[in-house]
Amino acid sequence: MTYASTDNSFNLGRWLLLAGLGALLLRLWIAYALPITGDEAFFYWWGVYPDWGYSDHPPMVGWLIWLMRTLFGEATWAIRLPIVLLPLALGAMLWWALKPLSRERAAWTVLLLWLAPINWLNSLITTDTPLIFWSVLSVAMLLRAEQRARFDGGTVLLYGLSGIFIGCAFLSKYFSVVLGLAYLVYFTLHRRGRWAGLMLLVLCALPGPLINLWWNMDHGWSNIMFNAINRNQDAAFAWSKPLGYVGMLAYLLTPALLWLGVRHRRAVLETARQQPLVAMLVMVPLLFFALLSFKKTVGLHWVLSFYPFVFVLFAFALPRATLRRCAQGLAAFTALHVLAVIAIGFTHVEQWEGKPRYFAIVRSFKTPELLAQVRTPDSVLMADGYSPASVYGYVSGKYVPVFGPGKFHARQDDLLVDYSIYQGKTVRVLLSDPPVLDDFTPYFDSVQPHTVVLNGITFHYVEGRNFNYEAYRKGVLGEVFQRYYAIPRWLPMTGCPFCVRYCGQVQCPRP
Repeated sequence: MTYASTDNSFNLGRWLLLAGLGALLLRLWIAYALPITGDEAFFYWWGVYPDWGYSDHPPMVGWLIWLMRTLFGEATWAIRLPIVLLPLALGAMLWWALKPLSRERAAWTVLLLWLAPINWLNSLITTDTPLIFWSVLSVAMLLRAEQRARFDGGTVLLYGLSGIFIGCAFLSKYFSVVLGLAYLVYFTLHRRGRWAGLMLLVLCALPGPLINLWWNMDHGWSNIMFNAINRNQDAAFAWSKPLGYVGMLAYLLTPALLWLGVRHRRAVLETARQQPLVAMLVMVPLLFFALLSFKKTVGLHWVLSFYPFVFVLFAFALPRATLRRCAQGLAAFTALHVLAVIAIGFTHVEQWEGKPRYFAIVRSFKTPELLAQVRTPDSVLMADGYSPASVYGYVSGKYVPVFGPGKFHARQDDLLVDYSIYQGKTVRVLLSDPPVLDDFTPYFDSVQPHTVVLNGITFHYVEGRNFNYEAYRKGVLGEVFQRYYAIPRWLPMTGCPFCVRYCGQVQCPRP
């Protein structure tokens, strides 16, 4: 399949091949060379203990990592393989969805998407990886359904598949609700004659939310407490949040798209009128996150499920000559990122001494050496935070619990760890900061601080002998219960692993 251009210096097919292959190779290199991050290691343990849900989010990324581990083993590159291949899958979906409208413009969409810096650099697997995949697949099915004039069997199938896939997106992350909102706005404003299609879509999507509700009811409403209550307790307005959101959007659009979008804004607006579904997939999420940004810091990854549809508008709006300039501008902007990443990749850990986050760099690249000096056969290794604990566990091949109350993020220990089994044990707690011994002495007969020096960085750990579980239950677990388990009484509960361990019943009495 060749996409020749009237400009002999620009061959669309060749650019597609080079962009797709070049980005794939770079992502593979990053996936192989970069040590596992805290978030990835945390999700890795979801893949070790597959379930219908987890402490923060629905289960899809855990299932995905379980599959990668089963097929390819424990290597970091294998765990990251889904995100490495994701841009290729997105390109295939968009091509399939858009080719009935224009094969050439569909190809331009894929090229612009593949040239964006984020699709060259993103090699870290997160909950957003399956969310993006299922969301775009759902949209692709809906786009094809909306292109069919007759409401026949094929159209019904496409609406149903779109619903199934948005249900899978819901089992990936709750931001799929924003995609559902975009669908609702689209059908309300532009396709009231196809309400049957929307109803079918919703019906086919229902298993995803129902699975999530069933799991939450049996696990102390863990997802709901995290996403709706615990993580929002400190949310407050600050001008830096909406301004940061605008800056993040400007970066994602890149200078080339921003400049050409402004110059050809009439064409872009006209394309939005001609493609109302695509327009809603861009505008509804942007407005939703804009409102959210007045209280919350909107992360770059929050918008990635909707990012590909910006390229659809530009690919169908801009003249061919302008699309060539756009592709060249994107390529130049991405090349700066690629050169920076390659340059960083050829440095050594020691060259970063004195730079910001040197502690984190040493801890990431020297984790095996660090653990070799801290772990002993007759002690239990713990950490003071969920991210480092997950990394230590991944590197050592054994789950590492967190000592202390931790934070509202990543409370998987509440579901997995029974601290009573450590009664009488010697515990070594690897720390991120110098220890405050008063945080440890109530729970052991004796406490001794120690240090380990690696690459000029001093790491601290505390050794506590004869762990007292009952004191820990009353002190630390009691604080956890008060802080994170204010579960509304009107929510029906059939189970709560933390509560059962803490007080012996599903709903513990509150003082």
